[in-house]
Amino acid sequence: MVDPKSNESSATYFILIGLPGLEEAQFWLAFPLCSLYLIAVLGNLTIIYIVRTEHSLHEPMYIFLCMLSGLDILISTSSMPKMMAIFWFNSTIIQFDACLLQMFAIHSLSGMESTVLLAMAFDRYVAICHPLRHATVLTLPRVTKIGMAAVVRGTALMAPLPIFIKRLPFCHSNILSHSYCLHQDVMKLACADIRVNIIYGLIVIISAIGLDSLLISLSYLLILKTVLGLTREAQAKAFGTCVSHVCAVFIFYVPFIGLSMVHRFSKRHNSLLPIIMANIYLLVPPVLNPIVYGVKTKEIRHRILRLFHVTTPTSDP
Repeated sequence: MVDPKSNESSATYFILIGLPGLEEAQFWLAFPLCSLYLIAVLGNLTIIYIVRTEHSLHEPMYIFLCMLSGLDILISTSSMPKMMAIFWFNSTIIQFDACLLQMFAIHSLSGMESTVLLAMAFDRYVAICHPLRHATVLTLPRVTKIGMAAVVRGTALMAPLPIFIKRLPFCHSNILSHSYCLHQDVMKLACADIRVNIIYGLIVIISAIGLDSLLISLSYLLILKTVLGLTREAQAKAFGTCVSHVCAVFIFYVPFIGLSMVHRFSKRHNSLLPIIMANIYLLVPPVLNPIVYGVKTKEIRHRILRLFHVTTPTSDP
């Protein structure tokens, strides 16, 4: 299928195809997707509300968690409303500038989330390996500056992407293979040399996602080295404070790395696999993160139950 505007030298809009081969089922698939989106928004808003209203939770670990929840809401909101419009109302057209804005939002917010996950790993490293220095190293003003640095870093790294896309001519097709705009998907439609886009995309992945994941791994190696020298009871307590963050790291990085690999090695442009993985990448982490922290973090769990007037036994671990 080639759009009538395929002969133009530049695209004025793109067409989002949703789920190829499942067009008849898209209307019904939208209902569980919409339910997951609402769960993600409500779950993350609950985390933010609890941390904000409970003064005992005004600590670096929980402030970073609030940042993570806020980013999860923004990431899912940047794509899900348009996805629902495609599935329910067949609103497949997205204007060129709107596509660039959505692409920039998704990629920059993902970069910010990676930075916040790195900050959370550093917080756990200091708390476990240097507990006496934790209060002086991670003060509230310093935590605020880290949050601002995450925003600046994510914005600065992804700002060139729309510029690189805007310089490209699109003379073959303007039909995208996803339900939203991704840089690697849009650039493949160009009828010009896209080596600059590819190289810069690799630089961003290596300098942001690659570096962050490496430093997170290093933090946990140092944590593991310290924990192995503690008593069994202290080990259990230390590991307990890290479980939620480790889960959040895997929930974020595994779909991201998987999606990047599929995009680089998949030969079929309209294959369902990268499309499904892209939807998982933007929707599953925002849904699972508040559930993981709500279940695994005692302080969050107790306050959620108390918020809904559910009593908990005092012996709850």
